[in-house]
Amino acid sequence: QGQLVVSGGGLVQAGGSLRLSCTASGRTFSGYAMGWFRQAPGLEREFVASINWSGRGTLYADSVKGRFTISRDNGKNTVYLQMNSLKPEDTAIYYCAAGRLSSHEGSYDYWGQGTQVTVSS
Repeated sequence: QGQLVVSGGGLVQAGGSLRLSCTASGRTFSGYAMGWFRQAPGLEREFVASINWSGRGTLYADSVKGRFTISRDNGKNTVYLQMNSLKPEDTAIYYCAAGRLSSHEGSYDYWGQGTQVTVSS
């Protein structure tokens, strides 16, 4: 049924940048919206950003708007999350998912394994 493989997480200092990648293997998700979610310790998983199948429509959580950019390359079966001006409150496990363009996790049918992003002050 395919997999979503996430990479790019790590430890960065506040104000720094990271780029997360989510690459589909085994099948293409080019006809799906792709989303990013995150879950911090002790908190519920929350929406970060989403992009429609063509890359022409996007959604962002207010907490990341202006700092994060979602993009996709359907030829590479990959969606990206460019994270700039990182803050300690961005520390979380980040997940990518495929489904419908939405801020609700229930709209997504396929999920990657997640990658840890840690932002130090």
